[in-house]
Amino acid sequence: MDTIDADAHVIETERTWDYMDGPDAEFRPMLASPSVDGKKDWMIDGKIFSRGGNVNRQIPEQSREMSDIELRLKHMDELGIDIQVLYPSLFLRPLTARREVERAISQSYNRWLADIWRKGENRLRWVAVAPMTDMDAAIAEARFAKENGGCGLFTRGLVEKRRLSDPYLFPLYEEAERLGLPICVHASTGNFDWVELFGDEGGFSKFKLPVLSAFHSLVYEGVPDKFPRLRFAFIEIRAQWIPYLMIDLRKRFLKLNRPVGPDLMRENRLYATCQTDDDLPYILKYSGEDNIVIGSDYGHTDSAAEIDALRNLKFKGEVEPHVIDKILYDNAKALYGL
Repeated sequence: MDTIDADAHVIETERTWDYMDGPDAEFRPMLASPSVDGKKDWMIDGKIFSRGGNVNRQIPEQSREMSDIELRLKHMDELGIDIQVLYPSLFLRPLTARREVERAISQSYNRWLADIWRKGENRLRWVAVAPMTDMDAAIAEARFAKENGGCGLFTRGLVEKRRLSDPYLFPLYEEAERLGLPICVHASTGNFDWVELFGDEGGFSKFKLPVLSAFHSLVYEGVPDKFPRLRFAFIEIRAQWIPYLMIDLRKRFLKLNRPVGPDLMRENRLYATCQTDDDLPYILKYSGEDNIVIGSDYGHTDSAAEIDALRNLKFKGEVEPHVIDKILYDNAKALYGL
């Protein structure tokens, strides 16, 4: 069965920053004091960031960190995965308030991923980090990604103090639409105050809620209508929230006498990753069968469980087999333009 892993990860290493030359070299992230698991943390622009967080130690380090790409591809074969779409790990939170630092580390990360793609037999596609505090640089990185195996643009649920419906971001959306690259909103936040507000509360409020808010504001404020060929993805936040937001948006649109079609997600080119403990039959009533994808979160959690479990649903009769095939392959192919 053809399978696209719509959400896999790389774990950044010192090699990630080997592309920071000239004046950018002074911004290079450095390994600092060891964390509780013995891994050294990152020092970026004077701040310490954990490097040993949500990492799956059962996956060989060489595969997680892409030092042995043949090993990664071999493991994908064992898991029955044809293509992985790679997301960052470190960038799921804000790292610096300085535009020049964000630009430099984003550019180096993207060039590292481009080299991985070149060595990966076109099976390791990737989502580029766009330094959104510098719009010209963000657009330049989108163009670089398109030419070098990138298949989407990563964004956090918040960009500094801006929501994703902010017109400041529209030049990037316009360029992404022209390039055929989706805007991929991964569980994350880009606001330092938000991170501090929720502190050690856990990942839900800190990283999941900003993505749900982004979905709602993008649709409610009609951003997909402004960019009628642009696709949006909402990654690693389950899919159980879709019925709630669909109902809420429909009711708000009716009050405003705004037309509401029967397939809100398909009409607005909105995609979301599911997990197999989601109530898929219920979710599909609201999402439709063309806009749900699945990812393994490879490198962070049990890489095989989600995709294997979804394959097994074909034999339980809860979801039509052709819909399972779409979730495993066709929908991700359409989302990422593969």
